Amino acid sequence: MSFNAKNLLRQFLIWKYKHISERQFIYILSVLVGVLAGMGTVVLKNLTHFIRSLLELNLFKNYQNTLYFIFPIIGLVLVYIIKQTWLKKHIGHGISTTLYGISKLNGILPRYNIYAALITAPLTAGFGGSVGLQGPAVSVGSALGSNTAQLFHMTTKTRLLLIGCASAGAMASMFKAPIAAIVFAVEIFSLDIAFTSLVPLLLASVSAVITSYMFLGTDVLLHVIIKDTFNFKDIPIYILLGVVTAFSSVYFSKVFFAITNFFKQFESRAKRLLIGGLAIGTMLYFIPPLYGEGYGIMNNLLKGDHLSAISTTPFKNLDLTNIWIVIAMLLGIAIFKAIAMTTTFGAGGVGGIFIPTLIMGSALGNAFAKIINNIGLGLSVNEANFTLLGMTGLMAGVLHAPLTAIFLIAEITSGHELFVPLMIVAAISFAITKYYVSHSIYTLKLAERGELMTHDKDQNTLMALDIDKVIETNFITLKPEMSLGYILNEAVAKSSRNHFPVVDDDNQFLGVIRLDDIRHMMFNAELYDKVSVTDLMHADAGIINYDDSMNDIMEKFKTTGAWNLPVVKSGKYFGYISKSKLLTAYRRQLLKFTK
Repeated sequence: MSFNAKNLLRQFLIWKYKHISERQFIYILSVLVGVLAGMGTVVLKNLTHFIRSLLELNLFKNYQNTLYFIFPIIGLVLVYIIKQTWLKKHIGHGISTTLYGISKLNGILPRYNIYAALITAPLTAGFGGSVGLQGPAVSVGSALGSNTAQLFHMTTKTRLLLIGCASAGAMASMFKAPIAAIVFAVEIFSLDIAFTSLVPLLLASVSAVITSYMFLGTDVLLHVIIKDTFNFKDIPIYILLGVVTAFSSVYFSKVFFAITNFFKQFESRAKRLLIGGLAIGTMLYFIPPLYGEGYGIMNNLLKGDHLSAISTTPFKNLDLTNIWIVIAMLLGIAIFKAIAMTTTFGAGGVGGIFIPTLIMGSALGNAFAKIINNIGLGLSVNEANFTLLGMTGLMAGVLHAPLTAIFLIAEITSGHELFVPLMIVAAISFAITKYYVSHSIYTLKLAERGELMTHDKDQNTLMALDIDKVIETNFITLKPEMSLGYILNEAVAKSSRNHFPVVDDDNQFLGVIRLDDIRHMMFNAELYDKVSVTDLMHADAGIINYDDSMNDIMEKFKTTGAWNLPVVKSGKYFGYISKSKLLTAYRRQLLKFTK
């Protein structure tokens, strides 16, 4: 930022301080952030659709299936080149990256997040990578929200709120569902449901929707008219669908983690690209509906046109008038969508998980309804409705977001008549999935590292603490062979501490000597050469590992009753943490979240 720009900003901040209250300014920023998040989403969608339109020229029509194999690989190669030669930074999944930024970085998100996903996600999805754009939209929006807050020197609490506003704006702009967007921000990002946060969320969500309307029109995402409403006799079928979507959600999550771990074993990005690119190309060649985002699948199934949803296939002899072949193909789409999506990520592609979850759910729900209608039991259900219910069940299970699933499907389809079935399927799917998969794809790794933000303020405050800021390293270390005289002359006399850690030649922590341990013999000169560190040292009450979460550290202080505990990093002595310093840091961090 130039000197003139800094000077103008400083003058504006002074004027703002005199004339605008903090709450009013937050409302203004929430509108600004909503518009920016909406613009980011519009750019993402338009870039993706522009690339897609370039690849749909009549020149390619006769080679469509072959190009379904080639195009995704081209897109992945372009993303690889951009990452290696220009960005040179890791681009994570948008929502997971944002959650990490909230929990461990106090909401200070890097500026490159604004443009990184904005460039790489359209290349991935536009060229046919089997991913969505919701995650990248959240990444772009949250980075805009964070940097806007930093620009105007807002507090940590306000910065986190504006990130939530931006995320709600990205969701609202993507799906044109402002209410579901607010629920999404509260449910996924654990925002407080209070007046101080609700009004900014409303303003951001509405601003983003209006921005989307201005550039993309008022057309809804899913085209469906609800004809059959809730019927009491169908409750057992809804319950069964809830169970089916629950185990499908478990499958989705397990496949995601398994394939992700498979690609992690290859250190070379080029090797990941080669293996993943060939795999995704092969899947798209045989199952063309997996190509790109896949909105066409959902809309065609909702219109009752399963033949268009299935799309062209290299298997020319298939009898698509046979409903069981159609069901098998829909189940194939549902099964392979998770594999294709994760393989795209493994190959280096950038995209989101949200929309692939909807695609899998729509295919599964429609296939489920077709089975019910053709199994010969005389049952009849509305296939479009069950397509929606399948989407709800998968979203509730995979994303661990049942409220978002219910409100999103109801809002984007104007299907409020289906609220009861939506609630039944979402509740069952979420409950069963939660039993087998404790955290969502977004949050599992963060939860395992103790870095997941929740609605527990105490937990969040502890998690936001930086262990490096509470570790004290100015302790004089001792070796086992040192004498009492050496301890007194070279350690006690030169230190203001009363703890002296004992380490070996490799800096392995062996024990500790406290000042109280030697106080009774300090003035007995006869013992100076007779007593060594080995004779005096003893084990500490407990040891903290550098990788321990702050919650674990606090628990160790509680169980040991100690006021000081040693820290070991990679097996080596690193320093000490005192309970008093930890509590002081906790109080300061708590003020950041509350003021």
